[in-house]
Amino acid sequence: MNDQRNIIVIGGGAAGMIAAIAAAKEGCRVSLYEKNEKLGKKIFITGKGRCNVTNAGDMDELFGAVITNKKFMFSSFYGFTNEDMMQLLENAGLKLKTERGKRVFPLSDHSSDVIAAFSRELKSLGVAVSLHTEVKELLCEQDKVCGVLLTNGKKMKADAVIVATGGISYPSTGSTGDGYRFAKETGHRVTELLPSLVPMEVRQWYAKELQGLSLRNIEIRITDGKKKLYEEFGEMLFTHYGVTGPVILSASSVVGKTLRKKELTLHIDLKPALSEEQLDKRILREFDANHNKQYKNSIDSLFPAKLKPVMIELSEIEPEKKVNEITKEERQRLVHLIKDFTLTLTGLRSYNEAIITKGGVSVKEIDPGTMESKKMKGLYFAGEVLDLDAVTGGYNLQIAWSTGYLAGMNAGCD
Repeated sequence: MNDQRNIIVIGGGAAGMIAAIAAAKEGCRVSLYEKNEKLGKKIFITGKGRCNVTNAGDMDELFGAVITNKKFMFSSFYGFTNEDMMQLLENAGLKLKTERGKRVFPLSDHSSDVIAAFSRELKSLGVAVSLHTEVKELLCEQDKVCGVLLTNGKKMKADAVIVATGGISYPSTGSTGDGYRFAKETGHRVTELLPSLVPMEVRQWYAKELQGLSLRNIEIRITDGKKKLYEEFGEMLFTHYGVTGPVILSASSVVGKTLRKKELTLHIDLKPALSEEQLDKRILREFDANHNKQYKNSIDSLFPAKLKPVMIELSEIEPEKKVNEITKEERQRLVHLIKDFTLTLTGLRSYNEAIITKGGVSVKEIDPGTMESKKMKGLYFAGEVLDLDAVTGGYNLQIAWSTGYLAGMNAGCD
């Protein structure tokens, strides 16, 4: 351990803060530069302001949730685990709780408490945090990084620089892609970028009619012709432009690239717990109990109020028809509609609504055991700036914690 080592961290988000902590624990002088007015601006809005800090699942679940470059995460996930992360936060005075899907939140339900815990930790370790401070470029000599140039013209020397600038999702939080520029300027390849964990747009008129409707315990399937691309059970939400919610956001990370090129079909099974035969019997029971009522007044218990008029129209059964006059063929049509409610997906929403950026600095050019660049000595990358992403549920933050910690530790004890 060399207490004279000077480490610069660019970016005060999840990966940057944890990298600074890890480097400081190695006894280094650490300077963290953040261009925003506060640290953790994106953490502040994650999980609807509650901050899903990690996922308490086992290692198989963690790896299973990673969509892009999961093998690269081996050293990181084992080097700084989700349990290590929870321990670090609790040691910093933050009480945690685990909810459905093993998602971990602060007990208080306030993301600001996560940032406060980090601020305390950074302060206690003597990390020099500079807010409103933007890095303009990396300073390099031959194949080694030797510092940074700030936008105010100051040159700051460093033995190692950690780039933890995030992606380009939620640009209002300062994610403007600086890290990709630094990577390109130092000879690194940046893979194709696209918004991910992002809502999707649909073509049908009835999506707008359903705006605000939340569906729970449904199963979705996304297909490209006859090819199934994604399947998931959970909850979703209709919006004025299309669909969002946990299963939709996670689906976007799998089907996003294809959806950029062509339209896809979203199939929603509204009653996945029932087979078509069981559902038919259930509808028959409803009809028997309401045998003198009109069709439009006999399906209240089957659907939420907002969905009912859409289902009536799409089932093509005359709304005024008495239920005892409905034919078997018409009933089968209703069963099929409930089990396969389809929408045409036309595209992804923008980076303004994307939780993360898919794509980034090519991991082929990064040492997975240290997070150091293979092209530029002393230069490290961590977090969302890398070509790594996962489904929702706290996994993307764990990628940031694990890669950030590994980068800080290795930069600190080089």
